[in-house]
Amino acid sequence: MSERPPISPRSPRAALEPEQVPPPPKRSERARNPFVIVGNAIITIVLVLMLGGGGAYIYGKQKIEAPGPLPEDKVVNIPARAGMTDIADILQREGVIDNNRWAFIGSVFALKARSELKPGEYSFQKNASLRDVIGTIVEGKVVQHAVTIPEGLTSEQIVARLSDNDIFAGSVREIPREGTLLPETYKFPRGTTRDQVIARMQQAQKRVLAEIWERRNPEIPIKSPEQLVTLASIVEKETGKADERSRVAAVFVNRLRQKIKLQSDPTIIYGLVGGKGTLGRPIKRSEIQQPSPYNTYVVDGLPPGPIANPGRASLEAAANPARTRDLFFVADGTGGHAFSDTYDVHAKNVAKLRTMEKQIQNDTVEPADDPAPAAAANTPADTSSTATTAKPPAAAKKRSASPPRQGAAQSTPTPPVVQQ
Repeated sequence: MSERPPISPRSPRAALEPEQVPPPPKRSERARNPFVIVGNAIITIVLVLMLGGGGAYIYGKQKIEAPGPLPEDKVVNIPARAGMTDIADILQREGVIDNNRWAFIGSVFALKARSELKPGEYSFQKNASLRDVIGTIVEGKVVQHAVTIPEGLTSEQIVARLSDNDIFAGSVREIPREGTLLPETYKFPRGTTRDQVIARMQQAQKRVLAEIWERRNPEIPIKSPEQLVTLASIVEKETGKADERSRVAAVFVNRLRQKIKLQSDPTIIYGLVGGKGTLGRPIKRSEIQQPSPYNTYVVDGLPPGPIANPGRASLEAAANPARTRDLFFVADGTGGHAFSDTYDVHAKNVAKLRTMEKQIQNDTVEPADDPAPAAAANTPADTSSTATTAKPPAAAKKRSASPPRQGAAQSTPTPPVVQQ
């Protein structure tokens, strides 16, 4: 049993006084070192920054990845020389991003994309996130507009179409040479200059023509790619049916071999109006033998150049025509043509067409074929009806598909009566 220390008596006054607390231990010399103090402060700041940065990263990531406010797909045009804040204002105004444009600006900095933003017309998807929006602009995924140039238009007509299309910029400095443009469907971004469109169409035509020329039938009486384009342009204007092109081409190739005038109505029209392409009325009798370098009722062989811009299919047909003996073709009244290799059969086909026309439209009956050249010579000179000539040794004239169009005829070397 341990002994307790003796209790020393205290005075009442001393007993009322509080006992003195022992002083705290002195800090070590190391703790009071200024380097330690600074280090502790730095560690504290770093921890705070890490926590704050981590929170900001998580918030920013969620903000960048979160679905946007766009209710449906939308096309927005960002003009050239628009800065980052200008782009943010445009996107906010169009509803692509929410009202906090600073979130977009912060996201641009976070993704290090400030110098990569490109102008153009962009299609933003429904609820596109900030990452999607910025990625679309950075990658330059501009909207591509499909532009279709139909086959058989002249260069002047194509330029007029391009001039009327407001997605293009600038003007065409000069009308391209006939037959140097490839009709096709192209895709261009808004703001493409019209000269750039022309240049692309010319490059496409050169490439396609070179490929087709290499695959041509070597027996055709065509001496150059340019002549191939000229023949193809006539085929293009004569028929719009895909399954007839090679046979129409065969008619003209057979005529070239036999030194027979091609006598194609579209060449008359081109000789009269040039690049305008359409006459706007039937061909007059007086115009059939009107001198023109392009009028194949007057000139031998091919005209000096194309009368339109043929498509790929017509170029293929001209390079590899069907193997037939056909020298004539005439509209059959059903949208196609009746082909024949003799004048007698052709005359019967023409008679069938006349009968069909009379049954369909009595008020526009055209005169039947004249049995002899004398009858043709006695016909009034400026009528607009359609007929064929009489002598069988050469070709007879062809009408186009029903409903009739101008510029689809074949006839004999004897002066024809009229053609449409």
